[in-house]
Order: sequence, then C-alpha cells, then structure tokens
Amino acid sequence: MADVAKAAGVSLATVDRVLNRRKGVKTRTVERVLKAALDLGYMSEGEYERLSKPRPPNITVLLPMGTNPYLRLLGEKVRAVADTRSRDAAPLRCFFIESFDAAALAAAIRHHARWADGIAFMAIDHPLVREAAEEVSAGGTRLVTIVSDLPHPSREAYIGLDNQAAGRTAAHLLGRFCRPNQGSVALVAGSRNYRAHAEREMGFLGLIEEAHPDLKVIGMREGHDDRNENYRHTLSLIAQNADLVGIYNVGGSSDGIARALRERNKAGQIVFIGHGLTHDTRRLLIEGTMDAVINSDPDMIISEALAQFSLTPEELSGQRAGHRPFKMDLILRENLPPTQIAPTIHARRNQDQSL
Repeated sequence: MADVAKAAGVSLATVDRVLNRRKGVKTRTVERVLKAALDLGYMSEGEYERLSKPRPPNITVLLPMGTNPYLRLLGEKVRAVADTRSRDAAPLRCFFIESFDAAALAAAIRHHARWADGIAFMAIDHPLVREAAEEVSAGGTRLVTIVSDLPHPSREAYIGLDNQAAGRTAAHLLGRFCRPNQGSVALVAGSRNYRAHAEREMGFLGLIEEAHPDLKVIGMREGHDDRNENYRHTLSLIAQNADLVGIYNVGGSSDGIARALRERNKAGQIVFIGHGLTHDTRRLLIEGTMDAVINSDPDMIISEALAQFSLTPEELSGQRAGHRPFKMDLILRENLPPTQIAPTIHARRNQDQSL
C-alpha cells in the first residue's frame, strides 16, 4: 500500500479509503490510485474492474431505542438484510438511539453522515432535527424519513403510512365496534414529538366528531412507547372513567395496555385498536384482547428506503418529492397472515448504544 501511495502521489490513508470504498475521495483520485495498484500488481484485473465501478452508497438506518416491539422488529429486519447483502451491494447499518430526544437524533444524524451517503430515520419534527438535516443534506448526505415524517426540503421522501388517514381509520373501526355507540374513548400515544402520532390523533379526533358524536374522547396520554407507562395510564383510565368503551393506541407497546385490561377484567369488553403487527399484537388479537391492528409492512419500508437511495440523480430530478404512497394493512383475528419464521438476529452491542 505504501508503494501504491507513492506511485499515485497520495497518502497511505487515501489508498486505504479507496481500496475500502469509503466516501470522501474524488473520482480522479480514485482512478489514479486504482491505476497505480494495477500497474504495481497489487490487485488483479478483476479486482480493478470491480473497484472502478461506481461505489454503492453507504446507508444508515436510525431508529428510536426502547420497548416498542414494532421498531425492534424493523431494526432486526434491517440488520438481517445487512447480513445477507453481497460485498458489491450498498453497505447497510442500523443504530438505535435515545427515543423522543431531538438533540440525540440531531447528533446521530450529524455523526453518521460522516460515513453514510444516505440516512433513513424516524423523524422528530423539531428545530434541532431540521437544522441537522439541512446541514448534512448540504454536505451531500441524502435523507429519507420512515414511519414518521419531517416535512423539509432537505429530505427526499417520506416512506410510511398516511398517518392522518390511519387515525381516521382507527376512529371508524372503533366507532363501529363499540356497542352501544356511546361512552368514553381514550388515546394513548408515544409522543406528539413524532409527527406520525400527532397526525393520527388529529385524524382520529376529526372522524369521531364527524361520525360518532356520542363518543366522548378523553385527552391523549403520552406513554413514550413504554409498556410500563402504557400499563399505568390504562389502569388510571379505567379507574377514572366507568363508561370507558374504547382505547386507540396511537404508538407502540400495546402489551402494556393489554396487561391492564386483563387485570381489570376488561379484555374483550373495551374495544382496543393499535398499530404494528408483531408477536405481541398477534397474540393479543388471537386471545381477543385487541380488536384490530393497523400495520405497515416493515419489509416494504426497508425495501422502499433502499430503492430510494438507489435512484440516480436523473431519476431523482424526475421524482416528485414527498410522500410515497404506502399500503395500509388492517389486521383482524380472522385474517392474520401466517407467522414468518426468521433466524434470530443477534444485536450488535455497539449498535444498541445511544450517542
């Protein structure tokens, strides 16, 4: 490598970056290093041809840390894809960062932009995050939001549900399922810091007011997608509202809500609708504690995000920025899809640490 560096007139570190296909090296420099390596017999013709092709983008996925089973499932699926990709495919990494913390997300975006050509992340709609997004985007890192959006010119696309429509759908189902169609209904969310949760709440409230005026909506409780917080909120809701007939979990960790319903003998009596088909919500549907799950296929989210980063500049210029249409699945006990058996994904210890 020292001989290659001398022949190409570059540093040893630059040779290392070129041979390991790291970002930040000019095309002309890459060509000079590879030509020197070939002439010196450091690499074969086949290796030269492979490394001369455009470098696939480095892609990082950032997800909130916590007990939300759907987000853990999404992270496991990202890592499963990363573990099975060929060496010529885009390198893919997944990191969990502190949940509901705009400063932590902004720091993570800046930190991972040093390696990543593209970052897919579940956004927090906050000035700190918008500033970080604008900064790294100006530096050439492409940004895609998943699950929850950050409407800002710096991000190329949002991949996820129409969350206002999801909230209206939950209200429609809950209103139709409640018999009699009167009483109190409650909302439990992760946090309004996530635009997805705020939009679902807005859609839910709008449809309830329009179509089910006899249902009284109790103010939304924020459980931060933590099963224990959701459990305590649900116990409180049951104790304080004798006429409680329905609960809509806007976020995740539905098992905490279900635990409280079972303990108070309300499972199957209070209509319960939530998000994300996982092992826990699947079990709750089967046993009758949950009535419906609104789902967005995690495999499709990953596939669409990777496809976005594979678009060429010409394809991007012809793409309308914004929300890429995404299918909403309504899962009931009677239409549960078969369980997909996948190999256990062992979490990388350093990827589960907040920055």
